[in-house]
Amino acid sequence: MQIIDTHQHLWDLDLFSYSWCKGIPSLNRSFRMPDYLQAVQDLELEQSVHLEADVDEPFLLAETSHILELAEQDNPLQGVVAGGRPEHEDFEDYLKQIAGHPKLKGIRRVLHTQSDELSQSATFLQNIRLLEQYGLSFDICVLARQLPLALHIVAACPGVSFVLDHCGVPQVRERQLDPWRQQIQEISEYPNVVCKISGLVAYADPERWTAEDLRPYVEHVIECFSWDRVMFGSDWPVCTLAAKLKQWVEALSTITRDADEACRQKLFSENARRVYRLASGF
Repeated sequence: MQIIDTHQHLWDLDLFSYSWCKGIPSLNRSFRMPDYLQAVQDLELEQSVHLEADVDEPFLLAETSHILELAEQDNPLQGVVAGGRPEHEDFEDYLKQIAGHPKLKGIRRVLHTQSDELSQSATFLQNIRLLEQYGLSFDICVLARQLPLALHIVAACPGVSFVLDHCGVPQVRERQLDPWRQQIQEISEYPNVVCKISGLVAYADPERWTAEDLRPYVEHVIECFSWDRVMFGSDWPVCTLAAKLKQWVEALSTITRDADEACRQKLFSENARRVYRLASGF
């Protein structure tokens, strides 16, 4: 199975500061490209997309520039979703500094660590609408309880392409399906939204999770979005809180093994190439 990983992270603590890592000892170290290549060495990885890693704000532009430079080297990294602060009035000035690089594909602002009000302001929504003219998508990273906020963003920005990260972060460990299930159905009705099947193992019981624990969430997302609007993402290295990257791939393969090969290929690679506008090969 050829794989395009639509959600990998890298961070180098010798270069930039990531304050959120300090409270998670196993993640509070550098994760560089050689570490990622080792994690995927037994997989048929075709390409990857780097997602910004919530770097401390003073390093935002520097992190973006660093990752874009890395994407120009001989490695699987073929797409970059950069960090951004759409809540700021000068967001477009930042966009102008990074726009135009062929491997820049989108912007993300982590919202699950912020107040609910941040993403609902007129400034935030106006700046998200700007992404359409720059040819960039927006990755939505919210908790399950914040899915109504995501719905508001999507409804207010019909011309923007959205990617919902981590299946909307359901409460897997608690085995809670509702109201997440209905809200996923609602957001899937917007044709400009695709859903990334990623991150689920990080929200499961790290000691006792099984593929069957993840199955209801994966199958519901696929039912709502169809095979044409779902993409695989590893969420490495965050996934290592509960599983090796290969274990997550194997779990998702197990959950989807009864689907035909064409559908599984859409999930694991073909949709990613379309959504993130990736060139073939690397």
